Amino acid sequence: MNKSFTLIAGPCVIESKDLLSEVLETLLPIAKECEFDLIFKSSYRKANRTSINGFTGIGDIEALEYLRDISTLHGVKSITDIHESHEASMAADFVDALQIPAFLCRQTELLQAAGATGKIVNIKKGQFLAPDDMGKQAEKSLKAGASQVWLTERGSTFGYHDLVVDFRSLLIMRETGLPIIYDATHSLQLPGGGEQSGGLRQYIKPLARAAMSVGIDGIFIETHPKPEKAMSDSATQYPLSEIKDFLHELAELRHVINSFT
Repeated sequence: MNKSFTLIAGPCVIESKDLLSEVLETLLPIAKECEFDLIFKSSYRKANRTSINGFTGIGDIEALEYLRDISTLHGVKSITDIHESHEASMAADFVDALQIPAFLCRQTELLQAAGATGKIVNIKKGQFLAPDDMGKQAEKSLKAGASQVWLTERGSTFGYHDLVVDFRSLLIMRETGLPIIYDATHSLQLPGGGEQSGGLRQYIKPLARAAMSVGIDGIFIETHPKPEKAMSDSATQYPLSEIKDFLHELAELRHVINSFT
């Protein structure tokens, strides 16, 4: 392969050290087989919850220490979300990349604080934002000092409690010259509508295939050993037991697509 391909994957939120170990130890050999550059993802805290009763985390520092320790042990880079400007420097001490949640993608001070750490910054496109506006958001982090900025598509609001993916957005955002990621799991959420967002897990694979055919630089997949018992995003986390076949299928598609370019 002439060009590297990034796999951002892991459980939605840090529930325990054992969960991180199980997921990363499963993902790592598969990523190597597929020739994907693995970035291990998990949120140390979930700030945007549908309900006040939603699980938010086990404690910021404890969660970040778990993520750092497991990632370091296996020699893998890691990424986590931040929600407010003051969190950037704290989280940056534990991870290799910072992620800006979609709802916060226009928060200038947050983007600047993330960039000022010198880390990679992955900005998720807001469900409300046109893809050609994302270059302006990237500039906020780049000018502040980010080593790299990635842009991630995760669907657009389509009425109440629904998202759709306009695959043109991947090509439009690529015009920025920045790496483009497709979020295969959050794109199938059904936001709100209950105590926890719903989702359409059955469409994750076909939409991921479609994104690969358009041409992307990486894919984002949240995965859990028991999605139905996950503390966050249980409707859209991909079953860890099925992730190997899924990733190998995407790797094969990547080879096919690259043969035409």
